[in-house]
Amino acid sequence: MSDGKRSSSPRLEAVGLSKSYEGQTVVEDVSLAVPPGEVHALIGLNGAGKTTLMRMFLGMIKPDSGSAVVDGVDVFDGNPDWSNVGYLIETPFAYAELSVVENLKVSAMLHGVDRSAIDDLVTESADRFGISQYANRSARKLSLGNRQKLALASATLHSPSILVLDEPANGLDPAGVVAVRQMLSDLADEGVSVFVSSHHIDQVARIADRMWVLQAGTLVGSLDPGGEDLEKAFFDMIYEADIASEVG
Repeated sequence: MSDGKRSSSPRLEAVGLSKSYEGQTVVEDVSLAVPPGEVHALIGLNGAGKTTLMRMFLGMIKPDSGSAVVDGVDVFDGNPDWSNVGYLIETPFAYAELSVVENLKVSAMLHGVDRSAIDDLVTESADRFGISQYANRSARKLSLGNRQKLALASATLHSPSILVLDEPANGLDPAGVVAVRQMLSDLADEGVSVFVSSHHIDQVARIADRMWVLQAGTLVGSLDPGGEDLEKAFFDMIYEADIASEVG
């Protein structure tokens, strides 16, 4: 969690984002901003629209209305510098037949890392995530947890200023969860804007500066990461939002 002293224009911003599929609203009029040096968590039940919102931030899905802005540039009307962005969405992607090292090298090249620096960065990243012992193993032979570590390594090895991570702790053992939590906290301290989704309210509360609650595609409020009984507060907020929706 950052010290709260940073004040700068947001690196990641949603302005009235909405998206529907076949008449069903998935994300509705969502506005939020993630400034440099902060960890913002998106909390919600399955199907709340978290992944869809993140995909719009990354230009993977075009919104029906509203804007997704990266470093001050509209994702769909401009040309953001994607080399400053690291992401992991839904499932850990890797080229199945390539080794761990080969996957990391491909990621580095795609993010525009100077070729002379790639080998050192790959070694450093594999060590950081505890997958150096699998350096020459193909991605398809990795366990789920190690595929997740590979995806996280690929998302961060180019030192992005913005991180968008969908359930980054998926498949990780307790030691891996703690390591990722510490990494995200350290990156925020270095000025990185971190936007994560998670089901683990207690885990993200330890590092988050703000916790947004998404229900049925709508931001219904936010939780104080330092508050008591966050799980109860979350479900109370969800319940009240559902009641209000039914009444409305």
